[in-house]
Formats: sequence, C-alpha cells, structure tokens
Amino acid sequence: MPFLTVGEENAAPVRLYYEDHGTGRPVVLVPAWPLNAASWESQEAALLAAGHRVVSYDRRGFGRSDRPWDGYDLDTLATDLHTLVTALDLRDATLVGYSLGGGEVTRYLAVHGSGRVRSAVLIAAAPPYPCGAHDRPGSGALSALRETVVTDRAAFMTGYLHDLYAVDLLRGAGVSERVAAYHRGVGLESSARATTACADAWGTDLRPDLPRIDVPVLVLHGAADRTLPPGVTAEPLAALLADATLRIVPGAPHGLIFTHAEEVNSELAAFLA
Repeated sequence: MPFLTVGEENAAPVRLYYEDHGTGRPVVLVPAWPLNAASWESQEAALLAAGHRVVSYDRRGFGRSDRPWDGYDLDTLATDLHTLVTALDLRDATLVGYSLGGGEVTRYLAVHGSGRVRSAVLIAAAPPYPCGAHDRPGSGALSALRETVVTDRAAFMTGYLHDLYAVDLLRGAGVSERVAAYHRGVGLESSARATTACADAWGTDLRPDLPRIDVPVLVLHGAADRTLPPGVTAEPLAALLADATLRIVPGAPHGLIFTHAEEVNSELAAFLA
C-alpha cells in the first residue's frame, strides 16, 4: 500500500503509511497510542461492508510509517492528518479518533476546520482535560503512567495492554492473553522516541479547541475504562461540545474497539447513517 510524504528530516522525507479501501462516503480511522492502523480490523470490515470508503494510517513513528526524531506534538500530528485528508481529496468525511487519536481529531477540527468533514467520532478519547492538570480528577495516575513509559517501556507495555483490554476480567469472554501479547509487540516495535514523545501530547489542554468544533460528534466510551475513566473524559467532553451524542458501553474497557467490537460497530453504523 502507499506512503504519503508529510515532512522532511535532514533532507530525507517523512512518510506516513496508509491504506485506502472501498468507495462511498469516506471514514478516516486514527489509531490509539501505541497501536497502528491494524487495530481497526473489526471496524474496517464492518465499514467496508456498509459501503464506505475506509482510510486508515500509522501515525509518524509507529507501525510502518517513518520514524523522525521530532513532530510528536498534537499540532504536527493533526497537520499530518490534514495532509492525508487533503492529498486524498476526501470530502464529506467522518474522522474517527481512538484514544490519543481523539486528540488529533479534536485539534484537526479546531485548527484546520470542517471544510472536508461531515462529522467526527471520539472513541475512548483523552480530551478534554490535559494529563497532569491540577483540575483534572485522577491526573496523578496518568502522570505516573507517562513516567513509566520513559523508565521501562517494555514493562509499561505489558501492564498497559493488559489494562487496555481488561484481560484479568474479560479473559475468555471477548479477549485473550494472545491479543494483549500481540499488541504489546506492536507497541514495542514502534520508535522508542515516538512512544515517549507522544506521551507528552497527553499534556495538551484541548478545552479551548472544543467550542471551535462545528460538526456532530459521537462520543463513545467504555464504562469500565481504567485508562481514561468516562467521568473525567467522555462525560465532560460531551458536555463541552455543541452537538454531541454520548454513548457509554456497559462493561467495556479502554480497548473496546476489540473487546466490544459488535457494540462499537453498531454505534458507528447508527451514527454514520
């Protein structure tokens, strides 16, 4: 599949790997940190079956994309997304951001506008509060998480992916140890610099961006999300958006696009319709 040049480092191009399948109204899938486009396999299949054009990509530093040293702030990541949308001449698109991807979609809409965008979906998204903000409930736990990424990335990935999919609770009922182990490998294959530098993007305060979003937004979150509990993410996020639909999936963890794929796909289908 193709690559798209989004920048340059020391005279070498910085390229994003992307996939572009199907026809119809486009849906752009922006993955979670530290995963890549492959994490959307359940949603991609459902969206293509529903007649959509589906575009997914690996953010810089992750998966099959190039690995520059810099450019892991939300402004640059959102500009990468804008470059992709523009280069493919996507129009009337729905942007779907998962976890950190929700931050990229939020910043995209605030900075680049909705000229090419019909709607947005924020799944298990980090906004509105910045990690570590004094007025963000539970911010200390996420700040400690960020420090662990830097000091012991391999150990962090093991614990994080188990929590992401709530393996201790859902083992054998929607998720397996092998899934967590596979995605741990995906995370560790990414650039160490990108993995740690992207963690700093968690500290971006997106509350000023939200009033600038002028498209309908589906806010979709798991009720049992340990990483980003809905009480300090999805619920205030939906309240701060002008046109938001909030859906909380019972029993779903942060990794709900896999563990509760049927429910997620059903909500996506209803919203896109």
